[in-house]
Parts: sequence; structure tokens; C-alpha cells
Amino acid sequence: MEKFYQTHDFWMEHAKFPVHRSLMDSIDWSYRLIGIRGPRGVGRTSFLLQYARERFERGTHKCLFVSMNNFYFQGCGIVDFAGKFMEDGGQVLLIDQMFKLQGWKEQLVECYNKYPLLRIIFTTTSVPDSEEEESELSQICRFYHLHGFSFREYLNQQTGYDFRAYNLGEILNDHELLIKNVVSKVEPWEYFERYLRHGHYPFYIENRNFTESLLKSMNSMIETDILLSKQIELKYLSRIKKLLYLLAVSEDSSPNISRIAEEIGTSRATVMNYLKYLEEGRFINMIYHIGDCFPKKPAAIKLHNTNLMYALNVPNLDEQNLYETYFVNCLWRHHDVKRGKRPGQFRINEKYDICVCDKLKRQKAPEGTIFARYNLEVGRDKDLPLWFFGFLQ
Repeated sequence: MEKFYQTHDFWMEHAKFPVHRSLMDSIDWSYRLIGIRGPRGVGRTSFLLQYARERFERGTHKCLFVSMNNFYFQGCGIVDFAGKFMEDGGQVLLIDQMFKLQGWKEQLVECYNKYPLLRIIFTTTSVPDSEEEESELSQICRFYHLHGFSFREYLNQQTGYDFRAYNLGEILNDHELLIKNVVSKVEPWEYFERYLRHGHYPFYIENRNFTESLLKSMNSMIETDILLSKQIELKYLSRIKKLLYLLAVSEDSSPNISRIAEEIGTSRATVMNYLKYLEEGRFINMIYHIGDCFPKKPAAIKLHNTNLMYALNVPNLDEQNLYETYFVNCLWRHHDVKRGKRPGQFRINEKYDICVCDKLKRQKAPEGTIFARYNLEVGRDKDLPLWFFGFLQ
């Protein structure tokens, strides 16, 4: 155990946390078993370490961080280890990349039943396996989702300010007053363009090539997480990668599924399944017509965030598509996003019609339509600056 305590102490001393993650304040930490889902690159490991740093004094060893990258657990598992940790006075066990351990769901359930005084917080991939919804783990574990940086989190990291998040009602109704607090301190548009290129994934902070790091994470996510979780044979890997590339370079936001199926050499039904896996892996967002949902064909498919558009080197990057992608990424987490009846328009929560467009564009729209305008720093009435949607909770 001493080796693990030493590693934990090293992380507590050297880990850096440039910004407080919003999810930290949304979790009910009283639960005995908590799962943190998220794709590679969004900071799952840092999130666990930040929790340990903020909640426990160093050197007490009431909290211990371990990673399933350690080969020890491949031979010994987690159940007996958790028992030894409790014998040493341990209270909270933080387990990173839990999904890499064979039989991990069953082992967590055993720990839950065997050690009623132990709390376990673990990270796993955003891609659930086919049996997970019906597993015993899903009945006893509270899952939360960690996402990439919002524009607000990026702005806080870059400036050192602590701008708070707002709900959708505040964004739509009080934006004129709320934005004054932001623009009195910073000029958001100076940071916004940089965020679109590299601000979604926290590893931009590290001194390395962002695009290469993102491409590496994307490949690992497809090659390991999706294929492993969905039990897909390795020989089909190239089809999934080709599908993602075709979606990225397509000039039509509503691609022809049958044509794509023919192009990658598989059936239409399989393409729809692959699309679902890519959405779970946070590579794309599927947007449906009002009243539709999966497995129907989506009305539009957007890459999950704008950083992916630059990493995949989308040719002739369309400004409208770029900003629509950003808008959908801001809202999909907690809101129902459907395709509207007009170009650039979205129906949010079956209530709001919001049109994404340039600040200079004037167009006829039904009464009550809200305009999320890019190239606009401050708004008025129903005209909102697009960047401010990055302050959504």
C-alpha cells in the first residue's frame, strides 16, 4: 500500500488545476458509489485529483487515488485492495479509468456490498457497453458526465476571473445586464476565436501540439473505448473512422445515409448504429426534426465541438456551420435541441426558436424568434451574442 500512498502524495503535490470544474458543485458526494463518465481529453483524471486536493488534507490517506493503468490491478483486482485500504483507515477510494479492468462492474458491486462504510468514485468512458443499462451496477451507482471546457470555463482559465454560469432563462431574458459584468472586465471576442480552435479540451494548457494530442485521443477513443465497449471486431475499425471523416468533410449537414453505407461498405442499419456510437463517444451530435428521435434518420449531424472541425482539417470551413456547431454544443447537455423549419434555426425545449446568424444578417422570422448572432459582442432584446451561450450551466 505504501507505494500507492507515495504516488497519491506525488499527485497531490504536483498536479495543477487551472480552473474549478462546474461539475464539482453539481454532484451529490454523499453517494457511496459515483461514476464520472467522459470522453478522453476532457480531464477525467484531473477531476478526481482536484476532488482529493479540495476535500482532504495532504498526508492523511483517508482518500486515495489509483489508476487502472497499474498492472497490479490486472492480477489482483480491486476488491481485496479496497479492503486493505479500509483497514488503513481509508474512507474514499478514487479509481481512474475503471473500465480498463476486466469484470469491473461486478467488482464494484462486490465492493459496494462488502464495504458499506467505503465511498468509491471512479471514472469511465462516455460509451456505455450493451449490458450496462441492465447491470446491477446501474441500480446502485449515480453517474455524472464530465464535459470539455465551456467557453466560460476557458475564459476563467485564461483571465483568472471567476465568471459564474447561468440558466437558459437568465441567458435569454437578462443577457443585457449580465453581459455588462463580463465586458467590463474582458473583451470576450478576443478569446472566443481561440476557444473555437483549441479551448474545449483542457490539455491545450499543456506545452504540446494540441492538434496531434487531440487526434491521438480521438484514435484511442475509437480504437479502444468504442470497439471494446460495443464488442466490435477490429477489422471494422476503418469503417468507423472513415464514417467520421465523411461526416466531417460533408458539405451537407444532413448526409445521405444509404450513400454513406455504400461508400464504407456496410448496411444502412449498421451506419445508424455507428452514428449512435460516435455520438456517445462525443464525436458528433445528431439533431432531429421536431417529434423525431433515434433510430430515425437525423435532420442534421454536427461534429460534437468546433475543436474537432479544426483537428480533422475540414476543407473550406463554413462560418455558419462552425457557429451552429458551437451553439449545439452549448445546449445539448441539458436541453432538447431540434432542427427548426428555417436555415440556421433550432427549436429548444419545444419552446424557444433560436436562429444562429451573423450580426449583419436581417431576415424574416416568426414573432418571438431569438437570434444568436456571431460577430456580435453585446446584444439587445431578442438579439443575443452567440458567445454568451457558452455561459450556460
